[in-house]
Amino acid sequence: MRKIVIIGNGISGITCARNIRKKSNDEITVVSGETEHFFSRTALMYIYMGHMKYEHTKPYEDFFWAKNRINLVKDIVVTIDTKKRELFTKSNKLIHYDILIIASGSITKKFDWPGQYLKGVVSLYSYSDLEEIEGQTKNIKNAVITGGGLIGVELAEMLHSRAINVTMLVKEKYYWNSVLPQTDASLVGEHIKGHGIKVLYETGLKEIIGNAEGKVEAIITTKGEKIECPLIGITTGVTPNISFLKDSGIENDKGILVNKFFETNITDVYAIGDCAQFKESINGRKNIEQVWYTGRMHGETLAQSVCGNKKAYNPGPWFNSAKFIDLEYQTYGTVLPKIKEDEKYFHWKLPGKDIALTIVYNTSSRELIGINVFGIRLRHDLFDKWLMEKVSIDFMLTNFDKSIFDKEFTKSYVKDIIASYNNKTNSKIQYKRNGVLAFFNL
Repeated sequence: MRKIVIIGNGISGITCARNIRKKSNDEITVVSGETEHFFSRTALMYIYMGHMKYEHTKPYEDFFWAKNRINLVKDIVVTIDTKKRELFTKSNKLIHYDILIIASGSITKKFDWPGQYLKGVVSLYSYSDLEEIEGQTKNIKNAVITGGGLIGVELAEMLHSRAINVTMLVKEKYYWNSVLPQTDASLVGEHIKGHGIKVLYETGLKEIIGNAEGKVEAIITTKGEKIECPLIGITTGVTPNISFLKDSGIENDKGILVNKFFETNITDVYAIGDCAQFKESINGRKNIEQVWYTGRMHGETLAQSVCGNKKAYNPGPWFNSAKFIDLEYQTYGTVLPKIKEDEKYFHWKLPGKDIALTIVYNTSSRELIGINVFGIRLRHDLFDKWLMEKVSIDFMLTNFDKSIFDKEFTKSYVKDIIASYNNKTNSKIQYKRNGVLAFFNL
């Protein structure tokens, strides 16, 4: 019987543990210093906002782990000896392994700002972050958040739900325009501001000022403006949590370097989830994938290999979804902030509503490259299939009605979308509804 040790009890580590248990009788130990039991990290904001309690975020009853013979150790790994196959923890535990799976996740990225360790400087990634936010936001009226992105909006919504005035500092000219095209970035930014959150563009954090008690009193922006606040939220992204790998011999760059089988340079040592960095891009994706659903896929795939069915990671086209307050967002394929020379954008927006889409396609072949949608829910399975089959934008628009997930709310938009595309591109895309073909132009 092999001793399999997994560092980290997030979605990737726990998914891997569960799938190994389904296929083997190996001894499985999961080590995590965050919480005793696995919980849904994406639900942290809902605990703060009162929609859920912590126990509601645990997908499995506490007895599940003993019943399935998965040993849980609440501790922090400080060093790894890969020659002796041993882990050392903060509480001086020595843990032996035959196979080691590192799923240590991420930590908040900071940039050595003066005052960044004062009380009242918070992040939103771990359960301890949530507890810190809860303690630091009692009876406060103002807060500042530096950094846009998805976590920044979540934190802004959390604070705003308790009538705390929020100012967001966004370094870019438009909201999240390092990821979104300008039209989409502008839409999201206006939506956020429309919910009473102040957004300062092309503005970053320069310094955090504390009082005599060591608590945040104000911040100074990169434009020299002083904003008084007892709380500053750091949401400038995350970075792989790998500092404990020093002197382990495990190769790393920004993350732990792995191949498509999640193998590191050390035999029987693997890395999955936020902390893993692929040496080569998989299907054109980023080398570090810090998304919930990819972590789950990492865990499922590696479990196959560990249990004797060696399997390469092959995730297919990129997908992600999120909510900007109450604006739903989905993306399929590749939609870059700036298109390539051989690509074109098509953007459509419903007048007066935060309902829009941006489609990217190849100019010569007309192949569908990617799509962003706001306020419209699309069928993941169908877009995944279309992108894999490299269908044309003409085919996609002709069959767009099939891709609508909740047709009773969005079917009427299809006619407008196709008519707008035909008008802008002098095309005659056919709209198929209930088996009937029609042509639409504005």
